[in-house]
Amino acid sequence: MNKIWFWLIVVSICILLYINPEIVLPSMLEASESTLKLCLSLCAIYSVWLGILQVMEDSGMNKKLSKFLTPVTRKIFGNLDEETNELICMNISCNILGMGGAATPLGMRAMKRLDDGSGDANRPMMMLIIFASTSMQILPTTVIGLRITAGSASASSIILPTIISAILTTVVGIALALLCEKYRKKRAKK
Repeated sequence: MNKIWFWLIVVSICILLYINPEIVLPSMLEASESTLKLCLSLCAIYSVWLGILQVMEDSGMNKKLSKFLTPVTRKIFGNLDEETNELICMNISCNILGMGGAATPLGMRAMKRLDDGSGDANRPMMMLIIFASTSMQILPTTVIGLRITAGSASASSIILPTIISAILTTVVGIALALLCEKYRKKRAKK
């Protein structure tokens, strides 16, 4: 099946290049130019936020944020060691501030620390996945930055819809995970 797709793509490109190359080649160059501009914009946005994240770490603000979020994380993730809790809190705070790219390495480090070696996802791992995938955001800075780069007249008009959808998806995700856990425990008792 993969060979069929490969040859279909090769034949399509050859047909496009030989039938009407004056349309295809400029389109390809324009698309690659806009892709490069987008990549540079994203690099700039992530550089700013990763710098802010480093300042937070150097100033000890991440520890204060971790202490502030600890009651919530204890309720959702259970009792965790201090470093894992700090990583999870930083991951959540990065997501809340819309810095998904900065949250990913923190989430990966936290996930490694949550792994119990059983080969199965445990409850804290599932909750971290839910928080990371629903991306609870108060300020979607990356999307606002992309909208500014694209020339949006009102780049911040997405803040309220983003907050509402993030809260709803996070609550539904947690509720479904807890229901599935309850169902699995009930089936295990039978």
